[in-house]
Amino acid sequence: MAYQDLREYLKVLTDKGLMKWVEKEVDKDWEISCITRRVLQKKPEERFALGFKKIKGYNSSVVVGTIAASRAVYVTALKIAPDVNQIIDKWDSALSNPIPAEMTKEAPCQEVVMEGDEVDLNRLPIPIWTPGKDVAPYFTAPCMITKDPETGIRNVGIYRMQAKPPNKTGVLWDLPSQHGALHYARYKALKKPMPVAVAVGVDPTILMAAGSKAPQGVDELAIAGGLRGEAVSIVKCHSIDLEAPATAEIVLEGEILPGEREIEGPFGEYTGYMGGPYKLPLFHIKCITYRKNPIFQALQSQMPPSESSLLRQIPEEASIYKHLVRNLKIPGIIDIHLPESGGSYAILWIRMKVSYPGQSKQVLSAAWTHHPALAKWIVVTDEDIDIRDPFMREWALSWRVRPKEDSFILPNVSSLLLDPSSGGMGIPLWQKRYSSKMCIDATKKWEYPQIALPSEEYFKKVDEKWESYGI
Repeated sequence: MAYQDLREYLKVLTDKGLMKWVEKEVDKDWEISCITRRVLQKKPEERFALGFKKIKGYNSSVVVGTIAASRAVYVTALKIAPDVNQIIDKWDSALSNPIPAEMTKEAPCQEVVMEGDEVDLNRLPIPIWTPGKDVAPYFTAPCMITKDPETGIRNVGIYRMQAKPPNKTGVLWDLPSQHGALHYARYKALKKPMPVAVAVGVDPTILMAAGSKAPQGVDELAIAGGLRGEAVSIVKCHSIDLEAPATAEIVLEGEILPGEREIEGPFGEYTGYMGGPYKLPLFHIKCITYRKNPIFQALQSQMPPSESSLLRQIPEEASIYKHLVRNLKIPGIIDIHLPESGGSYAILWIRMKVSYPGQSKQVLSAAWTHHPALAKWIVVTDEDIDIRDPFMREWALSWRVRPKEDSFILPNVSSLLLDPSSGGMGIPLWQKRYSSKMCIDATKKWEYPQIALPSEEYFKKVDEKWESYGI
């Protein structure tokens, strides 16, 4: 059975010890961010989701880390084991067999309705994520719902939104080609406002699907249905011609006007640097509907490690593995790793058993082809290197690489859009488009000397006798 809503899912996380609740009153403008940051700076296996029950000046609670505080949290959301093949299979199945959303009249998200002068974002406990540096509170887990004016096909995407009380937000589309931005461009060409609904506090699969790189023209709510194994229940919005998840905690309804832009940012980006300000579209909110005692759901981003870096890392590692092993059928691939230090985008490590001459170069060339901006550092290592261990990665670079002979550069390729090395401050965001990729072959090119460690049998004997040593 799928989780029926965010509340049922949070109970499961709590019962499993994967979520902890802060009972003490906290300030949304600095404490939520800083407490969460400390938790996410722990070792990956020690991280957990957080719930804040008492927010100074508010009656609602705030939850963060509920999708990807840890790998254990992520797989709990999907009800699978933490195995790369299960992750691949779950996403493959959802993308290949989406389950369309179904209309319902039961709509907890519309228990309370605010319209007109009642609409006031100050009533929501929207946190500030980089205290002292962010210009305002931000929605970081908004599921923005739009429809293509030509085809009527729905899109759901996560686009950060700067709160501009009482009834406006900014909207950041990372690329003009993102699907929400494409819908907006079509409405702009028609000189018509674009209806927009934003769901906050949803079934975990909806947030995962909204953050996925789904093909254009595929409804993310149908992907969420595929992930959860049954259709997402949706309800007609109260004031606009769109539908929203019926069990969402909060739904914002409104429109984005053609051509209107306003300064947005600065905001702490996933690269670990401040980004902006930018001139971006404005979302005008006409109506807010919500459940009684709504839960405000957020994602922590900014300086990695963060929830957003792990949210990218897990499915993207699985996607690259699938691309190389299942699609291109390259033998010998053992593991794929995108370190969180690179925001789970900038650095790619591949562990493999080399089967034929030139295979490592083939893998270096092929690894990024499923996503043109992925990874500006790509390294291939042998099967004996644990690429999830930073020490072993540095050891491989130290002793298995001849810099001139074993590396090559791919020039003039797509840049990671928010990479500050791809353009200085003051350069318009959309112009930072070109970068390069460094490809490094850190595999053994000939027979190496034996590794200077005792044979494993001796370590096993010591382990068995460890307590007798008294240390």
